[in-house]
Amino acid sequence: MNFKKYILFGTAALGMGLTSCVGDLDLQPNDPNLVNPKDPNFAANSLAMCYSGIAVSGIDGAGSSYVENMDPGTSAYLRLMFTLGEFCTDELVWIWPDAGVSDIVTNTWSQSNSLLQGAYYRLMGHIAICNQYLANTAGATDEEAVKMRSEARVLRAYSYYNMLDLFGQSSFLTEDNIGGEPTQISRKDLFNWLESELTEIVDQKLIAETPVYGRVGLDGAEALLARLYLNAEVFSGEGRWADCQQRCENIIARHQGGGYMGSGLAENYLYLFSADNEKYMPGGGNKSENEILFGIAYDADMTQSYGGSSFVLASTISNTHYIVRQNYGCSAEWSCIRGIKQMAERFEGLANDVRDDMWLRGIMPAGVLTDASGKPILDADGNEQKYEEENYSDEFIDFTGDWKTTGGNAIIKVTNRKPNPSTLNDMNVPAEYRGWDFTKQADGSWTPNFPSTTFSSTDWPIIRLADVYLMYTECYVNGKTGNSQKALDYINLVRGRANAPALGFIDLTKKGVMDERSRELYLEGTRRTDLVRNGMFAGPTQTVWQYKGSSTSPEGTRIDEKFNLYPIPNAVLNSQPGFKQNPGY
Repeated sequence: MNFKKYILFGTAALGMGLTSCVGDLDLQPNDPNLVNPKDPNFAANSLAMCYSGIAVSGIDGAGSSYVENMDPGTSAYLRLMFTLGEFCTDELVWIWPDAGVSDIVTNTWSQSNSLLQGAYYRLMGHIAICNQYLANTAGATDEEAVKMRSEARVLRAYSYYNMLDLFGQSSFLTEDNIGGEPTQISRKDLFNWLESELTEIVDQKLIAETPVYGRVGLDGAEALLARLYLNAEVFSGEGRWADCQQRCENIIARHQGGGYMGSGLAENYLYLFSADNEKYMPGGGNKSENEILFGIAYDADMTQSYGGSSFVLASTISNTHYIVRQNYGCSAEWSCIRGIKQMAERFEGLANDVRDDMWLRGIMPAGVLTDASGKPILDADGNEQKYEEENYSDEFIDFTGDWKTTGGNAIIKVTNRKPNPSTLNDMNVPAEYRGWDFTKQADGSWTPNFPSTTFSSTDWPIIRLADVYLMYTECYVNGKTGNSQKALDYINLVRGRANAPALGFIDLTKKGVMDERSRELYLEGTRRTDLVRNGMFAGPTQTVWQYKGSSTSPEGTRIDEKFNLYPIPNAVLNSQPGFKQNPGY
């Protein structure tokens, strides 16, 4: 089954009545394919909708959205999760003056922020889709139906996990009370519900161990449960470090024997974020290296979104004459995401670490724009078009209040390049092209052997096996549980794959593990949660980071502890007067 096509067909079939979501938390999908189980396409279309709800923004292609009054790209599920999980952290900034985004970047948001409202309703909208599917398939007992229903339950759990993480308290509805009035569930009660839901699916093996490509299976469900336990102390008030480790061990055991040193990790880190990375996905072609345990399938033709991997790639591409976007398989150049000083410093002294190999640092001198043949490009008056010096230093420079800057790092991780492992060790190929599919031309230039497209075919990882290895180590450090040698071996497997030197026991500290998680998982949406869990995001134990905590201080300031949670948006409180706001707002 080409699941990317099924996602598209499911999206086309969706005639959703979800624009009411801005004023009503009881969201009701009303497409006939979702509410008529007698339709022969019902099962495939309605389950595909549960997947497309986190892959695309709306029912009519990349330019549509079911969240009212928001740009389709901005309101896309993964883009909102990325925005709220990355922009407020010590990894990067967004340098465009977009409404609401600068407040997230500088940790100065309020309950009226439009992105928070969009995220809340996007998550609840997705939960509504999954609820409708589960209601319509209630009572189905054949093996395939049970597995498909379990997939929908895991996808719903993923959205409820994000509500738990971002907002703490959540609106709550299941398939049992569709059409009823939503209640506000406490953070601890939602944690308990998620634990019960995921434990049943995993321990009873109600979901496929080897899923169809692009769909979630046992690894993804158990990895989400491990992530829930990793954050249990924040979410429920009680640490569950040993439980997290046990779930990690279960997953790791299923992946032993292949990949990097028999760990199940992919041999090549950068290929995980490139075109053709579907082989690393659940059900992908390279079973020995299925490192992406839970991911979203994207395709430049079939699954288009300005909010998935296309968004991350185009946002990090900057300055065409220095970062040739075609070399990344990208026809767009948004120039709006840059890495900050603290992110760059984590790679100091790690010259051979491959994980920042696509970053750009240093100064590109001023010059004249030229075409592919090297001839100067002229403007309408016949004058040579010139560009100014561009500085990608380790520190942001030339910051101004209107969010225009030329500093920072070009912190590229996602690419639409096509891998070519045969050139990895070919010293006749320039370093920036080595391992990728390029051809040297007669004039000495290098031309990519892959198209440059608006949308990316790079699948997006939600949880990877490398994260699971690092979870185990963190549980040992923070919870004093598990085996010390195993904890060290696991973090060193991740570092070894990246060609970074091995750590010793003295390095197994909270900061050491957190720095390694950032080096491994940057731009994957985990950083805010990691910082909050370790008491590093806000309050007296926070480290001050560039631009964070104030819109007027490039050096950054301390962040109030209330920002460990996002506020319940005003629109939600206005539509549900009985709901409570989070403390401090």
